Formats: sequence, structure tokens, C-alpha cells
Amino acid sequence: MQALELLAPARTADIGIAAIDCGADAVYIAGPAFGARQAAGNPVADIERLCAYAHRFGARIYVTFNTILYESELAEARRLLQELQAAGVDALIVQDPAVLKLAPEGMVMHASTQCAIRSAEDARFYESLGFGRLVLERQLSLDTVRAVRAAVAAELEFFVHGALCVSYSGNCYLSEYLAGRSANRGACVQACRSLYDLEDSSGKVLQRRKALLSLRDLNLIDRLGELAEAGIVSFKIEGRLKGESYVRNVVRAYSEALDALCLAQPERYRRASFGKVQGGFTPNLAKTFNRGYTSLWLDGQRRRPWSSMDAPTSVGERIGQVERVREGQLIVRPDHPGLVLRNGDGFSFVTPRGEVVGFRGDICEGFTIRCKAVEGLRPGTVLYRNVDAAFEKALEAGRPKRLLPVAARLRFRPGRLTAEATAEDGRAVSLQADIPTEIAENQERMRSLIAAQMGKRAGHYTFSLASLDAEEGLPLLPAAFLNGVRRSLSEQLDALPVTPLPLRQGIPGACPAPAAADYRANIANSLTRSLYKERGASFTEDAYELSHRPGAELMRSKYCVRYELGLCPREHPGGKADPLFLRNNGRRLRLRFDCARCEMVVEEA
Repeated sequence: MQALELLAPARTADIGIAAIDCGADAVYIAGPAFGARQAAGNPVADIERLCAYAHRFGARIYVTFNTILYESELAEARRLLQELQAAGVDALIVQDPAVLKLAPEGMVMHASTQCAIRSAEDARFYESLGFGRLVLERQLSLDTVRAVRAAVAAELEFFVHGALCVSYSGNCYLSEYLAGRSANRGACVQACRSLYDLEDSSGKVLQRRKALLSLRDLNLIDRLGELAEAGIVSFKIEGRLKGESYVRNVVRAYSEALDALCLAQPERYRRASFGKVQGGFTPNLAKTFNRGYTSLWLDGQRRRPWSSMDAPTSVGERIGQVERVREGQLIVRPDHPGLVLRNGDGFSFVTPRGEVVGFRGDICEGFTIRCKAVEGLRPGTVLYRNVDAAFEKALEAGRPKRLLPVAARLRFRPGRLTAEATAEDGRAVSLQADIPTEIAENQERMRSLIAAQMGKRAGHYTFSLASLDAEEGLPLLPAAFLNGVRRSLSEQLDALPVTPLPLRQGIPGACPAPAAADYRANIANSLTRSLYKERGASFTEDAYELSHRPGAELMRSKYCVRYELGLCPREHPGGKADPLFLRNNGRRLRLRFDCARCEMVVEEA
């Protein structure tokens, strides 16, 4: 039976704990350095606390260690790796192969999506280096995923939800080129979300002030079964910079979807951790941050729209149009008469210049919104709700509990009790205790009392009475005694470690280590790898000079601006020829279209 893992992001340890409570089987989080998100670092002590909590349920904690390392950082990196191992981290997510040589013995390594693994050849190469899991490029088809699965024995991880980089992961140098801030060093300026003019080779402006490189968010919640069939074992949610409400909502939605998949095929799949999520809110992916959704290249073909060029950030759910604006209030003509607006709802609209403006509805009465004056808000403006106050309130109030089922078995003999308990993960404990010899007059009442007291919670365990054996009748026992038995069993369980379920699958020995020539060829097949020294170990501080040479390839993508705008000459006889240009703040970028590979390339003009 294959275990399936839901992998959640965490900006902080507390958000990671919330993700575990909502059903995540694993959490990925950054340590204090080298985590590819400069705004999402965490002290090792917090990571240790998160590990202790997750391991109660057999859930795993992965630390992102996926920036490119400079030579001057190797000693610091080695020290931090040792601290993370001591903290209980289950694996590292790595881009730079230098980490393989720096890490303590026995540390599990996952090849980051920054490695741009987008073919069976790439996958074999990274597995040959010693990576036990491969995080695949997001812009892959199911057919390519299947080909990778057939080629390697390593675990395969795939993004299923969240923000998308327009470039192949790890191969984007646009931020470095435009602002001197490297995405591979965790300092991306998100140039893909900027507004650009699109020009043809004659200088004619085809589009003005559009976020032409901004993609919608990924949403594959309805495709989990196909991904599992193709060989994915870990389903990853993007969002290490997102807040707790986003993580809780998305994790709960995907956890329920994975539960449904496992329930439908119980002989084939099960969840990768233990415990049941109880109570809480009802998730709704439409109520949380998104730029609109796409399944991207999963089916191996283009389906418009992929882009969010009209609004590169989340605008929320469309609710209607502004009918009238007065000082301090506006009236909405709703798209649906059943729309309910509430005090504290957040609203947004897109200006003619492509900027998203948000404001708070202080008082909402019917379709009248009272708020502070909002510049640019006019009759006819399309209005969106980007914060649903009622949903956020329900999300905060309805915090689910994650509890580990424990089956208890009691056996009574004259003057003696034997109690046994087996947790869902297989840990088993027992105790014996002296008990009164007096037999209870009302056996049914005593049986009900025992079932009730042994069916309560103790810590993060939820007990149930699996069997009750009494040869000479049930003794007369107080509720406090039974509560003590339950607590004692839970304390014994706490003293035993939970063994996580294995995830590794595939064909052992399917990928022999490459010869030296193959190693060099693989390193050279992308700009990222060409920046490594021949030993594949680390960058020097001046390595990025390569990305500034004239005509340098700054990014490559399955996304195509020309196709998205209906300008593809293969699709339309009147389409635009190669090249086109993007212009922003006086900077000009060339768009080249590699139609043989169905890819778009952004280059220095």
C-alpha cells in the first residue's frame, strides 16, 4: 500500500503546528539561513519545537536549505546542518549539491524544485548524486511525470496548489538582471508580477501596462488521483510567505481531498501520517488568496487563460459593479441577488492603470457599503471581495483538533485489572493494577461507566473501548480510577516514539551513477548548473556575472505571451512574428519563441 503525503508550507513554527492540526502529513519550513525566502527564517529552537509536535503523529518536518552557497558560507552552512539534525529535522530540501558533502551522515536530502527537474534524464542525474526525493518542476505534464517515475526509484514530489513562477524553477535570472537581487539567493523581487508594455520589432505598442509575465495560481485539488496514479507520493502546497489563515484553509481542503482518495481506494492508498482531524471550519479555496486558478501544463496542452495579467495579485471573488458613489458610501449592483455583505468585508478593484486598490467596508447594509473615501472608485467599476469577514471569523473560531485514535482493552480478574492500549500507529502499552473485589450490583451501569471513561481524550489521544472481559462480573470502580488508567496509558504511549510510514517506492537500482562526462554534461545543460564549479560544489560571489552577458537567457517557460494574447502565428495567420519586446521603466527585454519545444524565452535585449 502506498502512503500519500500532504506537504504544507510554514512561515513560522506556529503556522506549521496549525498545518499539522489541519491534516498535513509533513511541513516544510526555513531555518535561520539559506532558505530561499529571506523573509521566512526561523531559529533552530522553533524548528525543534515544531519537530516534536509533528512527530507525535508520525508527520515529518523538512527544512528548506535551497539557496546557492558561496564559498565563504560553507563553514556556517556545515554548522547549521549539524544543529538541524540535532533538532530532529527529517530531511533537507536542497538546490546546491555542495550540501550533500557538507551535511552530517544519515541526513536525508530532497532535490529542490530549484533544481529544475523536468525530464527523466534530469531525474536520473539528481538521484545519482544521492537525493532520496525529487521535487519536480511545476510545468510538467502527467506523461512526463510517468516517464520520470519509470526512470528512478526516488520519491517524487509535485506542487498542487499556490503561486507559480513563470520561469522553470531555479532557472530565472530576471530579478538578478533587473535589480541585482538573486532568486537563487532568496531575494527575488518578483519581476514577473510587474507591469510591462508589449512592443513588436517596429516599436508598436501591442499591450500597455499589463502584468504580462504573471501567472495564475495552481489548483490541482481535482487531479490528485491522477498524480498518485502517475507516481507522485508527496503533494506540495506553495506558500512559505503566506499567513496562518491561508495555510489552514488550503491544507484542510487538500487533506479532505486526499482522505477521499484513500477512502475510495483503501487497498491502494493511505495517508502518510497518523491521527484524525476533528471539528473546525469548512474549507473554501475561493475564499483565500488567489490570482485565479489554472492546472497549467498538466494535460500537456495550453488552455487559456494561464495568466493573471490584468491583476497580478489577489483581487478576490467578483461580487458586481459599482452603481453609485457618494461621499463615504457606495452602492453595488450585485452579480447575484443572494449576495450577503458584512461589516468588515474587504473589497478591491483594478484601476485603468492595472493597479489593484483595496479598501475595508466599515458598515455593510444590503448592497450599500459605508467606507472611507477611495480614490479612483467610479460607477461601472467591477468590484471584488478579497476578505470575507464571516469566513475569516469562522476560520479563526473553528480550530480543528488532531487526535490519535487509541484502542483500549480491559480484562478483569478477581482483584486484578490488566489494561492494554494500541495506538493507530501500532505502539502498544499495558499496565496492571489492583482493584476492589466487590462486584457491581448494576452491571449495565458499570459497563456504561467504563466505556464512557475509557472513551475520552487524554492529551492528543482519543481512546475507545475495544474489548471488555470480566469472568466473574465487573467490579465496582469509581470514575476517577478509570480516568487514571486512561492517563497512565497515554503517558506510556508518549514515552514511545512514533515510527513514520515509509514513502519510498520505485525500482531499486534503476539508475546507475553517471560517468564523469555525463556528470559534466548534465551540469552544463542549464544556466544554473553551468554556474557550478566542475566539482558541482558551490558558487563564488562573482559567478552571476555570467547572467549579464549580452543576449543572456534570463528565463524560459512553457507560458507564452504570444499565445495567451491570441497572437500566435501558428494559431492565427495574422499573429505576430518573432521577436516581441517587454518594456518597463526604460528597460527592454526580448521575447524569443522556441516553438519546437513550445517554450518562451526572455532575453536581454
